[in-house]
Amino acid sequence: MKREYKLIILTYVAMQLFLNIGASILYGIFQSFGFAGNKYWLLSVSIWTVFSFFVTLLITLYYLKDEITVRNRNLRSIPFVLGWSVYGVLLALIAQRIAIMIETLLGVDVGSENTENILNLINVAPIMIFVTSIIGPILEEIIFRKIIFGSLYKKTNFFLAALISSILFSAAHMEFEHLLLYCAIGFTFSYLYVKTDRIIIPILAHTLMNTYVVMSQFFLQMQQI
Repeated sequence: MKREYKLIILTYVAMQLFLNIGASILYGIFQSFGFAGNKYWLLSVSIWTVFSFFVTLLITLYYLKDEITVRNRNLRSIPFVLGWSVYGVLLALIAQRIAIMIETLLGVDVGSENTENILNLINVAPIMIFVTSIIGPILEEIIFRKIIFGSLYKKTNFFLAALISSILFSAAHMEFEHLLLYCAIGFTFSYLYVKTDRIIIPILAHTLMNTYVVMSQFFLQMQQI
């Protein structure tokens, strides 16, 4: 694995590990000015999450600067990218639905604590949508598909590379009970990456899917309220 890839993974892991610490420090600052309570804790988490994800993205793009090239800027490439991205979203949603049905049969709770926590943060700080819908998917596809899956795929087969990267993808979200769900999504995006040989395809598909899921859950929650 390239040195730049290792540094990107190290940066991402460090960012994840320090999310709670950074939010706690920021909340302490709020408290020093007399602002306390659950609302300000969620606000602290939201602000720090947006900041840390954005910085991590900048660092990631810096390490990949030599690989970021302008290619296929003709008009034919635009329908190709958009078409495969929309197709990817449909595949991911179908795979997700099948995985949820299987998990339900196995007695796994359909609800996602991770999604619920994200919605709570969005209610307090709508700017969190940028992390869930844009920055997060970009980082995850670069790390779990381009770097981890891509590196493993060169040495093993598609199934093993997609499985390992999907398990790590699930671990990053701390939802091992939904391992099947994350594997379904991971295999779908890995397929898109291999089939098109462009990381931008799974990135756009992941971005569109997250936007659809988060916004639909958000509006459903608002209707219930």
